Amino acid sequence: MKQLLSGGIGACLALASATMIAAAPAQAEEEIGAHLVIELNAAADQAEGCKLSFLALNGHATDIAGAVFETVLFDAEGQVDRLTLLDFADLPAARPRVRQFVISGMACDDIGQVLFNGASICEAGDLGAGACTEGLELTSRTGIEVTG
Repeated sequence: MKQLLSGGIGACLALASATMIAAAPAQAEEEIGAHLVIELNAAADQAEGCKLSFLALNGHATDIAGAVFETVLFDAEGQVDRLTLLDFADLPAARPRVRQFVISGMACDDIGQVLFNGASICEAGDLGAGACTEGLELTSRTGIEVTG
């Protein structure tokens, strides 16, 4: 069963992660390369489930109008728990964005890995659909592994 989870209103982080790119899209492309970087920045338990906070940075020279990723959530024992769609919405060039998703009915300690299986939607204009997946860089600042 796939679920579509929409990210909350993105906010720029005033942290070191956000200072990677502060100038024009051309500089972003030069700094991190023409690809997308997604970091699992935080995981916090809530009554509804685990809230995952991702920091996304578009290193392309142009905006991505919409990006929805098919992800697979593995439990702490490494078994597939569910497939879900994470809607990262628009990702402007050279501007960090935070997107949050609540994984219902699952505590953060029960999530062992998030696998980015591919892009279900990638609206990237002239960049093409590969803008969301080619060279996709995935990292985690949590105990949850992120791969793709």
